[in-house]
Amino acid sequence: MDLKSVCPDKLLTTKESVKKIKNGSRVFIGTGCGEPQRLIKAMVEDLSIQDIVIYQMLSSTLSNYVNDENFLSRFSIKLFFISVLMRQSAFEGKIDYIPVYLSQIPEIFANHEIGLDVALIQVSPIDDHGYCSLGISVDITLAGMKNADIVIAQINPEMPRTWGDSMVHIDEIDYLVEHKEPILESLAQIKNQKIVERIGHYVNRLVDDGATLQIGFGHLPDAVVPYLSGKKDLGIHTQVITDGLLPLLKKQVITNKKKSYLPDRVVASLCMGSKKLYDYVDNNPMFYFKSSEFVNDPNVIAKNDNFISISSALEVDLTGQICTDSKGYLFYSGIGDQVDFIRGSAMSKGGFSIIIIPSTAQNGKVSRIVPHLSEGAGVAMTRGDIDIIVTEYGIAEMRRKSIYQRVMELAR
Repeated sequence: MDLKSVCPDKLLTTKESVKKIKNGSRVFIGTGCGEPQRLIKAMVEDLSIQDIVIYQMLSSTLSNYVNDENFLSRFSIKLFFISVLMRQSAFEGKIDYIPVYLSQIPEIFANHEIGLDVALIQVSPIDDHGYCSLGISVDITLAGMKNADIVIAQINPEMPRTWGDSMVHIDEIDYLVEHKEPILESLAQIKNQKIVERIGHYVNRLVDDGATLQIGFGHLPDAVVPYLSGKKDLGIHTQVITDGLLPLLKKQVITNKKKSYLPDRVVASLCMGSKKLYDYVDNNPMFYFKSSEFVNDPNVIAKNDNFISISSALEVDLTGQICTDSKGYLFYSGIGDQVDFIRGSAMSKGGFSIIIIPSTAQNGKVSRIVPHLSEGAGVAMTRGDIDIIVTEYGIAEMRRKSIYQRVMELAR
């Protein structure tokens, strides 16, 4: 589509677009690898922009500025999930963390519990019918866009065009900026291959053919996925698609044929990985991108029979309490999607959840299996929510077990 002839008033330069952000605005920024890097940089570099509150889930570009005192005097960052790049800033109190379930964030925007003046998003090129795609970032980005007074979109030819609720019409966007740049990539780093292999072996024993899976945030859930390569007809209903799923998709281990809800589709709301992964989801009708209030809704999740949630933790006590978002008093990541999916799996016919966790940290110096959670650690999941815990030493079945039985399961 020729934007200059169709909507010349909407088409702006990058510098012109950020001038639309008034001082004192509350600005939403698209999530993770789908964030509009050029718009973010332009906003930060425009020194006339002051007193801005930024809301985002997974932040990357802003990590380049959080050690700049001038930046911190002009911008207040509030994150729903703390990314690796922002972790040190969280420790130092330079950013603020909002602990909330991902499934609830779109409603928070819609009810104006968090009001949004501006949304900065990134989209694919606009087609002849006036539609573009939110691509790899639908999650809370769709809700952020729909509930902001002003929407500024960076049109990037590198953004994949995805199927589902990712489609946005040009009429829903106030200003457009054409700027091509590589989409951010997020590649998991495996810290200890031997531990991953052993945990992957145990997870393989727990997953039956035809099960529908959720793979949680983090390097460990992503790393154990390849150990399911011998399974058949697995399905996926998950918040985030990562490179760990790619080999199983190409080998047709993941077919989605046995899913009891939305069969033949990978249901997700976010994609974070390599360009190879982005190319795979681009215009691929197998992938059905929906917003977080749908994908993460426990009642929707439960419609999938034999649903298995696989996620990780930072620490677990002997009674089954789980900490995922903090190390003591230091906030480390976020609640994210874990609670939603664990509770959804519990309501699924034949479903259950698996928490995977190495038994130690810091090269064996610190135990992750503890008598009680560290002082200040947040209880992300209660002892009544946990079904199975897997370490490199085996499988601990916690569901409906007494405290004594739980201690014995984890200690053996």
